[in-house]
Amino acid sequence: MTNTDFDFLAGSWDSVQRRLVKVLAGQDEWYAFDATLDCQVLFDGTGVLDVLRAPERGYEGVALRLFHPEEQTWRIWWASKNTGGLLDNPVVGRFEDGIGTFECDDTWEGTPIRVRYQWSRTDTDHPHWEQSFSPDSGVTWEVNWTADFTRR
Repeated sequence: MTNTDFDFLAGSWDSVQRRLVKVLAGQDEWYAFDATLDCQVLFDGTGVLDVLRAPERGYEGVALRLFHPEEQTWRIWWASKNTGGLLDNPVVGRFEDGIGTFECDDTWEGTPIRVRYQWSRTDTDHPHWEQSFSPDSGVTWEVNWTADFTRR
């Protein structure tokens, strides 16, 4: 089965990444850094692998996305040097009305949270991604990491 949800991401990108200085602390201080993303679409569109690099920050991460045809959902795993050789819990979801929303339960510094990734503007030259955490099972959300991409 073919899926084209993440075909927009294939190739090489420059990005501006923004992250909250302190997550779930009720503050609004951000820092920004430049990064690159190199993405391959695999398995007729049902697999996607990308590498995010921010050399000035010594940062490198990998995302693996796999589509489950029977469920019509994506699972997205993330790993970086900071995850200690482990994949994060996968966020699970799909695209609806041009927005991809993917969620899972996880922990942040020992606190149970809900994690959400959202992709938007995927039909433009500047797709947007953001990560949010919810400490109250999705009642409220705090965006803590965003990325805006430009094709290289």
